[in-house]
Amino acid sequence: MSEQKSLVTGNVWRVLRQFTDARIGLGRAGVSLPTHELLQFQLAHAQARDAVHFPLDVKRLMEDLDESALALPKVPLLLKSQAEDRLTYLQRPDLGRRLSTESLESLSRYRASDTGKSDVAIVIVDGLSSSAIQNNALPMVTQLVRDLEDEAGDWRLAPLTIVEQGRVAIGDEIGESLGASVVIVLIGERPGLSSPDSLGIYLTWGPESGLSDARRNCISNVRPAGLSFEHASQRLLYLMREARRLRISGVDLKDRTEEVVIEKTSNNKNFLTEN
Repeated sequence: MSEQKSLVTGNVWRVLRQFTDARIGLGRAGVSLPTHELLQFQLAHAQARDAVHFPLDVKRLMEDLDESALALPKVPLLLKSQAEDRLTYLQRPDLGRRLSTESLESLSRYRASDTGKSDVAIVIVDGLSSSAIQNNALPMVTQLVRDLEDEAGDWRLAPLTIVEQGRVAIGDEIGESLGASVVIVLIGERPGLSSPDSLGIYLTWGPESGLSDARRNCISNVRPAGLSFEHASQRLLYLMREARRLRISGVDLKDRTEEVVIEKTSNNKNFLTEN
């Protein structure tokens, strides 16, 4: 008995899918996509929509942070932007860049009761993907705090802050309010059809309200299927050291971490000439 011929016509590019999550080499059934690939696309689209519209479970995140036993200086501060709800947040990006009046007052009360100076303010923002924060914020903060501890106390941490309905720029206002030299914003990136939980990290030296994106450095696609937490933390620490040394960030601060890794691993040898 002969085997039944598959209704799906393969694609020679499918072999490249081992290197990427991109939808390439899908094949075809007649003139259409194979049913399996169509269902996978619809699932990815639904996951991306859920990431944007589902609210961040702040209570669960706080519980996870508490159970992690991280060496944080204070209990995390909960803040909100001027966007009152998710629909307003999506329609008015400008409101997501500024803190609500209540949140500003909360930060002012904290500064009035705290006489210490902070070097680093870590800000967790829900952004456009709550799942990115829910899944990746805790392991990223854990890795970063541990790496900072290995820096022999060179960096003094401000209280961790968690912001609902926030955009990247809201970190500048928080960093300024806390008197930090540098602000680190962990935010849910706009989800793609293969990455609904991608975490973005933004660094700004000398944060203050009204700064443009040109003053920020970005590390993108931080997640288990993308840039690992360990590598992201090492890249971030390099940028933090250089920002403090040069007192700059953004387009004027170049990320040379890949060059540094190459120099260390090659041991000053040219791999092209090695046997």
